Amino acid sequence: MPVIVFASPKGGAGKTTAAVVLASEIARKGAAVIMVDGDPRKRVTRWAGKGGAPENLTVVSQVSEETIIDEIERHAQTAPFVIVDLEGTASLMVAYAISRADLVVVPSQGSQMDAEDAIDAIRLVRKQERAFGRKIPFVVLLTKTSAAIRPRTLRHIVAQLDEAGVPRLSTELIERDAFKAIFSFGGTLEDLDRSQVGGVKDAIANARAFAAEVVHRLRTGEAAPAVAGAAA
Repeated sequence: MPVIVFASPKGGAGKTTAAVVLASEIARKGAAVIMVDGDPRKRVTRWAGKGGAPENLTVVSQVSEETIIDEIERHAQTAPFVIVDLEGTASLMVAYAISRADLVVVPSQGSQMDAEDAIDAIRLVRKQERAFGRKIPFVVLLTKTSAAIRPRTLRHIVAQLDEAGVPRLSTELIERDAFKAIFSFGGTLEDLDRSQVGGVKDAIANARAFAAEVVHRLRTGEAAPAVAGAAA
């Protein structure tokens, strides 16, 4: 059963948002999902505690550096999907979780500093590959981008990643109020009151494209075919 680990050496990259959005979309399609909340801030746990999470999505929050591998392996034996959210730092817990991943998603905003942090996360993946003698696929997810503006800095970062052969999802998570709102009100994007939260329809389309591309990559090991408007 696939284990998807979200890893970033710094906070604020959109890691937890991406993990919750992906888990919710997979659960919405009918598959059972276990989320392992390995972030000391327990934002996934707090989100689930507000109610409204899919019934087939379970959050496991009592994990530590000593138990993270056992928790991941135990749940991977029974759940169709295990999604792991980690603290925004390089730690032994992060390294241990990465060692058990079938796919590591590295969220990054479109700035030079964030791109350098993403490279640090990729280096950690490579170290775990050498330490455990297994290939660990990874992919960069650009987050908090704009649907309307393509800054020169972001274009430069994308070009750098592509020239270096760093795998990157064609779908980006756009900066939208709806993604923030689920952590305020609980539940999924579909549950949000569209009269009070803007951009829900676009956020749902964005989330579904993101989930579809991740699942495609898990199944095939390859990038999904380009889709018009995938970044929107």
